[in-house]
Amino acid sequence: MSKNIFGTDGIRGTVGEDPMTADFAIRLASAAAQVLVPAGGTVLIGKDTRLSGYMFESALEAGFTAAGADVLLIGPLPTPGIAYLTQELNADLGVVISASHNPYYDNGIKFFDGSGSKLSDGVEVAIESHLEKSAITLDSTSIGKATRIDSAPASYQDFCASTLPGDVNLDGLKIVFDGANGAGYKVGPRILANLDAEVIPIGCSPNGRNINDGCGSTSPGLLQSTVPAIGADVGVALDGDGDRVVLVDELGQLVDGDQILYVLATAWRQDGRLRGPVVGTVMSNLGLERALQEQDIDFRRASVGDRYVLETLKESGGVIGGETSGHMIMLDQTTTGDGLICALQVLAIMKQSGKPLSELIAGMPKYPQTMLNVRTDKRLNPGDSPQICDAVTAAEGELKDTGRIVLRASGTEPVIRVMVEGQDEKQVVSVAEKLAAVVAEAAS
Repeated sequence: MSKNIFGTDGIRGTVGEDPMTADFAIRLASAAAQVLVPAGGTVLIGKDTRLSGYMFESALEAGFTAAGADVLLIGPLPTPGIAYLTQELNADLGVVISASHNPYYDNGIKFFDGSGSKLSDGVEVAIESHLEKSAITLDSTSIGKATRIDSAPASYQDFCASTLPGDVNLDGLKIVFDGANGAGYKVGPRILANLDAEVIPIGCSPNGRNINDGCGSTSPGLLQSTVPAIGADVGVALDGDGDRVVLVDELGQLVDGDQILYVLATAWRQDGRLRGPVVGTVMSNLGLERALQEQDIDFRRASVGDRYVLETLKESGGVIGGETSGHMIMLDQTTTGDGLICALQVLAIMKQSGKPLSELIAGMPKYPQTMLNVRTDKRLNPGDSPQICDAVTAAEGELKDTGRIVLRASGTEPVIRVMVEGQDEKQVVSVAEKLAAVVAEAAS
């Protein structure tokens, strides 16, 4: 069976539209409990700062407790914090209410199993098989109870800090932290301040509707202007649920996930921490691949999506991988992408080396790359359209062997992503625009 409701990162959509309704959340909780939570088991629920998070938290709580599960309510905390606490508190299931980098009017629900790992396709199919049934309600002697856990943020903060080498703190570093008005708005500044950094927070005043709005990893413009304006050493920007991070160097230059991978991989190679290949995706910049090759570091590409990066890491014995967007996985520290822990590893390298971030990224020249998102009204696999395939063949002939083309349907939005990369920026832009026009016509 194939999945119909779960996407590449849980379930996501516009609040008030199927499936993101309170009724669906109750049924989803009931279905997940029947598949994953034994009688008397425990479910941990966290969320980001979206206004609709209150509604979904209550609905999920009702569905799980009615099915006999005890519920631990964590409140706003980054997604990787929920993965960590699911293990730490011996819960059977972790639930995150978040639509990550999407605007506030979207929301989503994703799960972690008892080991803090995302669910397999097979388990998600099993959950979907129960969704056509009504939610179950056990008798009053068998229903679960709900408890709010106020100590959870401090536990996650301590865990993040523990990933730094023992002799490293962040004293002397002036850091601008952009929390995207999202799940990391409290714990992020606290972790950095507890490690003796000077912290200037922005994007840390959520009101339920301003998550990812002109701030965070998807809108780093304010961070880029703030860092050099106040003489900061570095800027750190999370996305709304805190599993992605991008950085800004002291000059105000954006440092994306590919450059972060380069910094970590080369430093870890020197200190013996690097094992196996570094894993990127088909969207990773060609400059990363070639810069790592010059350092004799094996690089492999996975399909887009952190679950595919994770699969490739496990298959190849690697410990570090990530996406250009800043979704980074460090298997020697975490089970899922963690923006805060990733940022701490780069900050530790800056402290230990005494080098500014601009110098650490200098060894990786970036190839010009253009990404265009073409919105679609219908499901479309670009590879199934002869019209699109012919256009790609023509574009590849134009680029010859100096670039790459990737077309893929987004797993979280109704768009086709058109990526073109090459040595000549004008040619890259021209090719991308022509391809996007063909995709738009085919998708109409």
